[in-house]
Formats: sequence, structure tokens, C-alpha cells
Amino acid sequence: MIGRRVIVVGAGAAGLMAAGQAAGQGADVLLLEKMKRPGLKLRITGKGRCNLTNVAPITQFIEHFGPGGRFLRQAFHRFFTPDLVAFFEELGVPTVTERGGRVFPASEEAQEVADALVSWACERGAALRTASPVERLLVEEGRVVGVQMFRNQVFAAPLTEKPGFYHADAVIVATGGASYPGTGSTGDGYRMAEAVGHAIVPICPALVPLETAGDVAPRLQGLSLRNVTARLLVDGKKQTELFGEMLFTHFGVSGPIILSLSRRAVDALRRGQETILSIDLKPALDERKLDARLLRDLDGRGKRQLHTLLKGLLPQKLIPVCIDQTAIAPHKPAHQVTAGERQRLCAWLKDFRLSVTDHRPWAEAIVTAGGVDTREVDPRTMESRLVEGLYFAGEVLDVDGDTGGYNLQAAFSTGWLAGRSAAG
Repeated sequence: MIGRRVIVVGAGAAGLMAAGQAAGQGADVLLLEKMKRPGLKLRITGKGRCNLTNVAPITQFIEHFGPGGRFLRQAFHRFFTPDLVAFFEELGVPTVTERGGRVFPASEEAQEVADALVSWACERGAALRTASPVERLLVEEGRVVGVQMFRNQVFAAPLTEKPGFYHADAVIVATGGASYPGTGSTGDGYRMAEAVGHAIVPICPALVPLETAGDVAPRLQGLSLRNVTARLLVDGKKQTELFGEMLFTHFGVSGPIILSLSRRAVDALRRGQETILSIDLKPALDERKLDARLLRDLDGRGKRQLHTLLKGLLPQKLIPVCIDQTAIAPHKPAHQVTAGERQRLCAWLKDFRLSVTDHRPWAEAIVTAGGVDTREVDPRTMESRLVEGLYFAGEVLDVDGDTGGYNLQAAFSTGWLAGRSAAG
């Protein structure tokens, strides 16, 4: 008995998982990838190390997606972190867990992950065709019946009934988002979905570095701050804050906590609102305790000059910025620092501000916010509520999470569920 014909559009993390799962359920699977090589974005994720998932419990895991995380509950209950780790172990890709619960392949090679997924999907019976971009979905009487390729594509019979067309009982759109367009993620899935009636939540870059005003960031380029708290202020009101690590660059700021704050920053910038980063350099101490420490240091080391004393509080690169912004003479002996100057220093350490002027381009965004409206997708199957036999998986959906392995797990889980559901 010949299984259902399932076409998977896109051979990234979600598409490869979907294709392998559908083939494993007995479906006749055709996996179409527009690029010449599958899994290009997967091969560079996590700076080439591939942060596969996170060991956070499912309730906490979902919180990292904000309000949209509820949509993923069904997929996560079917295929979650322990299942993914076991899956890769079986493929010969052991994993290790690092700080923050982040899970990586033990080899620290994203290439190994991508190659293992491709081999697994093909060994299960999925037919992979690269350099094969899909132009549109074919829908008849409310049901998907296949895909149409771009006219310059050439196909060998009998895979198509007529040149440029592939028939299917089900189609899974796993084309990714619009981030890292050089890997093939150029928003194709949004166009296809919208053409058959789906609403697309406006997209914007997420997990993207931020540009800041002035010369402070360029002066601090390369400086990494750990164990700090970054607050996002929009029109003077705190929106959110995160504790962890950040990095200064020639254009502004990046690093884990900045990337996770960036979604709200991008939204605020697009609304034309004032967007400020307030950095607490000493989050372990409240203002009273920090002031007491400063007073103790200034009194106890009174003959030392201020810039020397600051070495016990700040990285070397940050000291000139501190002196400039607090307007305290760097060579002033510690015992001559006035109470007002001490208070200014304390306030600056708890509220070092950077004005956010823009975000970096799509080519530097890790994921895409926005996409296919999840209200039009059944979370139990990933099937469209509008078009029978049409499924969605991965970043094409309006679901995006924090950095730390959350987004790849969402891609694998939705791909797993879509593949099994599409196979019937």
C-alpha cells in the first residue's frame, strides 16, 4: 500500500524533522529545498555550535516565548527536550548541558547536527531535492493538492503530472522566517500562506543586536559584562529587565540579555518611542549597600586616586566612561571625593544608560518575530484551520522565544508534530 504523498517545503530544522517523521510513518515524502544545500541556517546557529534546546522545565520553557508560548504547549507535550536529546543520541550526536541549561552537541559542531538530520531523513525514505524553490501552494475546494515550482525548474517524470507541478495529499510549509536571508530564509512561507488566505502577523527582526547613540559603545568595543541587569525603558517606563551577559560592539550592544530584550526594543523603535537601556552594573547590591561599600572604600584607601580605586569596581575599559559621565576628577584622592560625587557614582553604577537608536539588519537577526497567525493553526496537529491538508512548522509561525535553545526546540517540536500529523 502506497502511503500518503507529503511535500515538505524547506529543509531546515523543522522541515528535516517533519520529513523524517512523515517518512517514518509510511508517507511518500518529497522534501524541497530552494538552496543548493540543506540546513544552511542550522549549520551556523549558535555561532556554529548549535544550541539545540534547553533543560528548563516545560512551564518555564513556554514562558520564554511570551504570550505566544501557549500555542506550543501541545507540541512540547508530544516531543520535548528529553525526547530531542535521546533522538540525537540515537543519531550518534551526544549532547552536553552548559550554563543556563543550554544543550549543545558534545562536538560543538552545528555541521554534525545538520548532516545527521539530513542523513536520517533520507534514510527514512524522504526524497530530498535541493535548488528547488516553490512558487505557490495549489489549493482546490479548500484543500491543498500540491505545489507549483518556479517556471525555470526542470523535473524528470514521473515525479510530476505536468512540468512544474507536484501533487500531494498534504503539504508542510517549513520555510523559516526572514532572518539570515543568505541561508534562504527570505519570507517565502509568508507569501505562500497569505496567498491561500492566511493572515500574517507583521514580521520584524527578533534576537537582534541594537545600535546605540554616541561614542560610548565604540569606546567599549569588545567588552563583555557578566552578571549585570539590563532594563529596557520605553518613554521612561520600564518594560522588562534581564540578568546575565552582554557585549559592546562598534555599533552598540549585543549578547544574550540584549538579544532577548531586542524584540520589545524593536517594537518601541518602530512606534517612534524613546528607547533606553539602563544597565545595573552591581545588581547584587541595592543602592544603600552599594553606597556603604563606596564609603568604606573611599575612607579606607583615602590616598589612592579615584581612577585607581575604580579598578576594584569596574573593568579597565569602562573606567574612562564612568569618569566622563560622573564628571569626577580621575586623579582626585579618594578621601577628597565629596558626598555628592559619591552619590553620582553610586547612581551611575546602578543606572548606566545607553540610548537605542536602531536595530541591526535582517542579516544579523537570529529569528523572526511575526508570521503565520497561530489562531489559524491547530496546535494539536499544526494543520491549517483554513486549508485542509496544509501544515506549518518552525519559524514561519508567529512564535519566537528568547535566546538559549528555545527557538530550535520549537522548530523540532512543531516539525515532529506536523510530520506525523501530515502522514495521517
